[in-house]
Parts: sequence; structure tokens; C-alpha cells
Amino acid sequence: MIGQHRLILEPREVPLGGVRGMNVLRALPHRNLPTIGAWCFLDRFGPADTRMRVEPHPHIGLQTVTWPLVGEIRHRDSLGSDADLRRGQLNLMTAGNGISHSEYSIGEDPIPLDALQFWVVLPDAARHGAAGFERHTELPGLTVPAAEGADAEVTVVLGDFAGVLSPATVHTPIVGAEVVLAPGSRVRLPLRPDWEHALMLVEGDAVVAEHPLDRNGLLYLGDSREEVEVSSREGALLFLLGGEPFEDDIVMWWNFAGRTHDEIAAAREEWEAASDRFGVVPGHDVRIPAPPLPPVRLMPRSRKL
Repeated sequence: MIGQHRLILEPREVPLGGVRGMNVLRALPHRNLPTIGAWCFLDRFGPADTRMRVEPHPHIGLQTVTWPLVGEIRHRDSLGSDADLRRGQLNLMTAGNGISHSEYSIGEDPIPLDALQFWVVLPDAARHGAAGFERHTELPGLTVPAAEGADAEVTVVLGDFAGVLSPATVHTPIVGAEVVLAPGSRVRLPLRPDWEHALMLVEGDAVVAEHPLDRNGLLYLGDSREEVEVSSREGALLFLLGGEPFEDDIVMWWNFAGRTHDEIAAAREEWEAASDRFGVVPGHDVRIPAPPLPPVRLMPRSRKL
């Protein structure tokens, strides 16, 4: 049993070079916590005025979940998908055994851009399967009654929250939900006690389980909770993530999620060899090369909580 926790996971700034030339804030994975449920990665890119150009690059063994806050992003992939994405919409790409994709901001000039991007590690039953892409322009929502002030509004982005299901495809018991609190409100968000959860403060101010959160702070709550109290003085936008604890040890390197060093090394070699495994993203004549593997064997990330 993981048990209840109240641990703030401070994000770290990570430079992303090349043609994108921008920094992101990375909250997950954390050195003590490789996954929260099946969530294995969380970046916030922005807010910034930028010209985003992420050329084709590969993925295996995971799903990418893109949740824009400001601006528009164009997604293209080796399945032939070509979709623009904006606030309130979800792009979900399932890598399976292999896919490649690109991400561009809309237009040729810098634009205001802000988004959350998550990765969800796939279980054995799905990680060797076919790749897929989904775009959801309408997502279900619900109202959580307030103990004080106005009620909270929740959008269920992925999985299941309080019995409301997102239409997006999932492969493990999971939740990803945006929570909007009005100024002066206090609510108790229902949780599944057999799942672990965390809450990220995206904008505004919030106190979660008696802990004040800084912007971009991620509070890990553990499991064994039926609810969590959240309050805000000026109003807040938060993101809830969680799910059934992911039991498999995973090896993460670059854009790959696997189980062993050899599996990761083979995927890297196939990408560098332009193998059919990752296909070709139409409309591009360059792609991102894989970095060199480290001089030691890649080991699974271990949970210390």
C-alpha cells in the first residue's frame, strides 16, 4: 500500500534545443516517483511568444496527451493524421510499437503558446500493438458542489472522474481532469481510494490538502483518500492526474518507454536506420536524430515512495 502523502514535486526547467529553441518545465518523472498511475511524464511549455517547430521524432510504448491552454498547435504523424488543436480540445496519440510525429505552432511568426503535455505508459497488452491517433473536440464535464462559494467545474480529459468518462481511449484505470475554481470557493473533490492522485496548479492560487501550491507545483497525494479539499482566494485552474498504481518497472529514455535497455537500444537503431517501424511524417524533409545512448546500461526507474 502506498498510503497518503502530501509531497510537493517542484518542476525543473529543461532546455529543448534545435529548431524549437524553448525551455519547458518538467514535473514528472520525479527522482523519487517515476509514475503516478500510468502517467509517466508531464511538461508545461509556455507561456511564451514562440515559433514552435518540433520536427518528426519517434515514440514507443506510450500515449502522448496534449492539452493546450493558449494558442494553436498542428499535429502531423506517420499515420497521415493532420490536425490543428486549440483550447478545450484533446490530441491523444498512441505509439504502440512505433510512431513518429511533428508539432508546429500555427503560422510563421511567434505566437502566444502555452500547453500541458503528458505521457501515459502503456501496459504489456497494448505497448506492442498498432499506433493510433484521436482528436476530441468535445469532452464531458461535471459540477462539483462547493462547501463554500461557487461550485467547481471539471472537464474530464482522460479516463474516469466521479463516474464521468472521457471518450478518449485508455489502457489502464486512469484519470486526467481540468478543475476550475471560482474566487473564494472551497470544494472537496471526490477521489478513488484505491488510486493514487496528484494535483498541479496551472494558474491562480490554491490550497490543496492544507498545502499552499505555487504555480506549476505538483502535489502528490498518494492513495487511500476518498476526497481532497481544494480552496482558492482569487480563483484557480488545476489539473488532476491519477490512476491505479502502475506495477511494471519501466525504462524511459529520450522518447521511448520500454522495459529493458536492449528494447530501447533496438528502437533507437531502427529510428536511425529509417526503418518502416516508425513510418514517415508527410510534409517534412528533416527529422530529429536520436541522441547517443549513455555509456552504461539503462535501468528501470524505481519508486522511492
